[in-house]
Amino acid sequence: MGEQGLLLKTEEMYKSFGITKALKGVGIELRRGQILGLIGENGSGKSTLTSIVAAIQPADSGKMYLEGQPYEPSDTMEANEKGICMILQEKGTFDALTVAKNIFVGKENLFCKKGILDNRAMNRAAQEALDAVGADYIRASMPLGALNFEDRKLVEVARAMYMKPKILIVDETTTALSRNGRDILYEIMKKMKKEGKSVIFISHDIDELMEICDTLTILRDGVYIDTLEKEKFDAGMIRKLMVGREVAENYYRSDCESSKNKEVVLSMDHVSARELKDITFELHKGEILGFGGLADCGMHILGSVAFGNIEPDLGRVLAGDGSIIASPRDAMGRKIAYISKNRDQESLMVASSIRDNICCASYNKLSQGPFLWPKAQDAFVDRWAGELEIKMQGLYQYVMELSGGNKQKVALAKWLGFGADIFILDCPTRGIDIGVKSNIYALMEELRSQGKSIILISEELPEVIGMSDRTIILKDGRISGEFKREDGLTETLLIDYMV
Repeated sequence: MGEQGLLLKTEEMYKSFGITKALKGVGIELRRGQILGLIGENGSGKSTLTSIVAAIQPADSGKMYLEGQPYEPSDTMEANEKGICMILQEKGTFDALTVAKNIFVGKENLFCKKGILDNRAMNRAAQEALDAVGADYIRASMPLGALNFEDRKLVEVARAMYMKPKILIVDETTTALSRNGRDILYEIMKKMKKEGKSVIFISHDIDELMEICDTLTILRDGVYIDTLEKEKFDAGMIRKLMVGREVAENYYRSDCESSKNKEVVLSMDHVSARELKDITFELHKGEILGFGGLADCGMHILGSVAFGNIEPDLGRVLAGDGSIIASPRDAMGRKIAYISKNRDQESLMVASSIRDNICCASYNKLSQGPFLWPKAQDAFVDRWAGELEIKMQGLYQYVMELSGGNKQKVALAKWLGFGADIFILDCPTRGIDIGVKSNIYALMEELRSQGKSIILISEELPEVIGMSDRTIILKDGRISGEFKREDGLTETLLIDYMV
């Protein structure tokens, strides 16, 4: 297919943030009826490039062409009008508005008569948009804040598809979705391809990209590396192109025995809360205890209950000394840390600096009397940012400007600096590239060897099997199975207890 088949082309795209060069002359091509996968480590430039295409931010220099014509959108509204819509990796909605108003934010004039907004007409149109993407169970008149994270992402999908885009950019959206939600999005992408429209799909899941995409473009450190056609897809080759070296396929623990320490450091005693029903377990010193199940099995609520964010309806959460954990203050008093699956909303202050985020749990040891000690704060952040190799422009850079992997490192640095003994990690590698994943797994092993304890909650069974001393499976809010590391676990075995 020649130039006639081109829908979008970028040439020599450059973008810098301070001293950080995010894009260094990147050029990509997108053809009609194509699903183009964009892959690379965190900080490789994927989201920066696509956000420029979607007119969320401008390039420093470079050229773009849409259907052979120069493409220079001034804002996202113009990009939408020209047929380009983007579903963002993180939150792109407003909790205080209804679902309908989120779908039509900035487009309210479509439903105005003589200056008065026709809410009924807006709700009807929004419901049609939701029905069209397979999210008909979401009511358009609901406040968006009443929805879970997955359903909020489906609202964003409905908003994008209502615009009938020629090009849909999907930035790490599937990491927030259950299997059902992913299937909805996959069907939308396949339908667009069949209609001669195109998709740019960003994901860290190589298997997912190899299954869904026609071609894969690899970026590394802001530089275009290569484009592979489907017949040349090879997971090992893709990993090597991403990081510039051979990468082991298995970066989980290599030992086969579970922890033998019987000292209990945290437990739940017949806890019921929201989806959870009569949950009892013990976490031991120096143990990684994994929780797996379907996305709606209650495991994500379990992490929040264990940290004291959610009060049990029945039962108790107990520290190792027998004291009750009823609030985050109680949890922190027992050196318990928690990183939520919804990291940006619940575990970070994304509009604040890296310095403030890493220090915020440790102000008591970074002060002299009632006053904070700036030199101590700077040294504290330098130490932990260095330990975790956080890529940043400086201590005062906003967290919202970081890649997903570096955001997760900031969240971990906060609790490592705090001196936590127990870590509750909910989907700690969600939306993170293979290099940072490997670093996080190595950190978990190191913490375990130091006698620290970890609750690992994950929707990825290989991760749970590969890292845990014991694995507990939840089904419909109840414990359906418990296994030791040496039991020879397989995904097939665990799935039988999940469904």
